[in-house]
Amino acid sequence: MTAAATLSLAGEGQRTSGRRLVRTCRVVAHLLRGFVLAWRHGAFRDPYREELRSIVRQWQRDLLHILRVEVKVYGRIPRQPVFVVANHVSWLDIPVIGAALDVHFLSKAEVRDWPLIGSLARAAGTLFIRRGSGDAAARVRDIAGHLAEGRSVLVFPEGTTTDGQTVRRFHHRLFQAAAQAQVPVQPLAIRYLDAGGRVDTGLAFVGDDAFHLHLWQLLLRRRIRVEIRFAEPMLPAPESIEARGQRAREQILAALG
Repeated sequence: MTAAATLSLAGEGQRTSGRRLVRTCRVVAHLLRGFVLAWRHGAFRDPYREELRSIVRQWQRDLLHILRVEVKVYGRIPRQPVFVVANHVSWLDIPVIGAALDVHFLSKAEVRDWPLIGSLARAAGTLFIRRGSGDAAARVRDIAGHLAEGRSVLVFPEGTTTDGQTVRRFHHRLFQAAAQAQVPVQPLAIRYLDAGGRVDTGLAFVGDDAFHLHLWQLLLRRRIRVEIRFAEPMLPAPESIEARGQRAREQILAALG
């Protein structure tokens, strides 16, 4: 390698590091801004007020802009309360979907303890469930109550994330909430793509990944491409929650191609 090539690579490395540092500062500032907005508008006291929803969605859109996430939305975005079920790839799924659809998320209880992120999740009206603790029945009642009050709720029935190339089997119990509230089930497929249009497995947040390390890697990317596809909603019908969950999973698989 010539000296000129070495200097060019070094210069590009410095520019890349500089860009990532600037974007890191912007992300941190944006998180702090979210905390201030939540405090100013009383979201920590009552996160379910209607006037907060537009603030939450705009904050999520601004975060996607900072991270250079390009989102394409396919299908009809539901306007009525629905029980949304989606495949799960990354924590990034939440702002991607939340920027497109007014919805409350069901998240694993561990997120509640993440520094700053957990507080913002609570302020946004996130519901939490502790895996293996036996509180699924209580969450079903909570979700059904929110649906009955006109709020859409999204769950990730796989119960974990994947690399985006497959969809694990669904845990069906939470589908009971849609049956109790008599609202449609809305299957939603999310897929991250590389420059060639193939599934980008590098964006997956799986296993024991740490949030800050995963975010640090995302900040190196010039852009992130993601598609979300709304399948046909499944109207209330007299069928078992197992059958309903299986049908929803098949629609997501079909949407993912």
